[in-house]
Amino acid sequence: MNAPLNPIEHLQIEVPDIDWVSDPQRIARLSQDFSWFSPVLTRQLAGKMAEAVARPRSVEEIRALVAACARLRVPITIRGAGTGNYGQCVPLQGGVVLDLSGFNQFLWARGGAARAQAGIRLADFEKQARASAGLELRCMPSTFRSATLGGLFGGGFGGVGSINYGPLAARGNVLGIKVMTVEESPQIVELRGPEALALHHLWGTNGLVLEIELAMAPALDWQEHLVVFEAFGDALEFGQAVAAAPGIVKREVGLLADPIPGYLTAWSAHLPAGSHALVLAIAPAGEAAMRELAAAWRGEVSYAKSAAEVAQGGRTLLETTWNHTTQLALRVRKDITYLQSAFTPGQHLAQVRKLHALLHPEVQMHAEFIRTLDGQLTCTALQIVEFTTEERLQEIMRIHREHGVRINDPHVFIVEDGKAGGGLDPAVVAAKRRFDPLNLLNPGKVRAWREGVPE
Repeated sequence: MNAPLNPIEHLQIEVPDIDWVSDPQRIARLSQDFSWFSPVLTRQLAGKMAEAVARPRSVEEIRALVAACARLRVPITIRGAGTGNYGQCVPLQGGVVLDLSGFNQFLWARGGAARAQAGIRLADFEKQARASAGLELRCMPSTFRSATLGGLFGGGFGGVGSINYGPLAARGNVLGIKVMTVEESPQIVELRGPEALALHHLWGTNGLVLEIELAMAPALDWQEHLVVFEAFGDALEFGQAVAAAPGIVKREVGLLADPIPGYLTAWSAHLPAGSHALVLAIAPAGEAAMRELAAAWRGEVSYAKSAAEVAQGGRTLLETTWNHTTQLALRVRKDITYLQSAFTPGQHLAQVRKLHALLHPEVQMHAEFIRTLDGQLTCTALQIVEFTTEERLQEIMRIHREHGVRINDPHVFIVEDGKAGGGLDPAVVAAKRRFDPLNLLNPGKVRAWREGVPE
């Protein structure tokens, strides 16, 4: 007598035309993200993986798969490129990884906005928006070559460009999304503005997003520069001066304290040992003003490339910023991890100086200048941490909080725990009830639903 079929086998019989990944090694790889940045998550998520991976390419295929999963009560973990680092793409309860990387059509760009399917890579999205309408992304992660539009919306914060436009959640950046409900008869709904943000940065736990529409920026030819300093204070003040200067148009202002520049081995000829460095992307018209500020703060411009030279060389300094810095550091040292911190506008320079003095070199300052949700200039940081024990890591985070610095803990896989406030907005709860009533999306990642959807 044949053994009864399990739910995954039933699923594959019901939806046979989808591209199913059956190789166990590929399933294991597609069940992971960059949570290996954290030794804590590496331990906690060890061995967690999906039972199957589905790679749909159309709305019809997605609808058929979702309907079958709902009937069979099979969990779904949505995946783009897997460049997140909270374990967002790691299934806790098996089920299916829904790989949307093949659902990647660019739809349109016009009137200062652009729209595409969730699986499109950000580099492709921007390339097509530039070609068709002269537009570029307002903010993007350093992993833009591989990260997807849906991944940015579901798991991203902001990144390159946030010095101008704030994080992705700032009012006016996200214009609309198309969402599919996870139920036996899936429905498709368009959400605009604030309603759409109820699904932002929730790791695909409360809605299956099919399309995203973003406000865009006029495309510019960005120059890239490294500016090096002997004194940390000079580097910090220069970064603040460039970030604050309204006449210097910029896309990236990132501070890397010694010894972090030493981890950027591809640029070692431009980064003297023991130096602190600023990574800049600025519009050409601002170069003279930037060099004047560098001289005023005793800095040296050690590297300068035009946009054409960057494109020709195929290597961009943008991929040394944000969490790419952590990735480059981990190639050099295996005993490190990182933090994600937000400093208080108006107090941010004093906080950076104080914590650098208190914790360096155990905690190595990597600060990114940004605008907040309401437009204030500040820093967010992705500090490199010499890892010893989980207890010491918690103590370091406590020290930051005691100095008024908000920590978004990157060593947890529960949505609420990764947010400084520790709770969920009622709009998020309502979206979960509406779009995932069966609690099949990435189950186990939201504390409010670990025992089932609350009443």
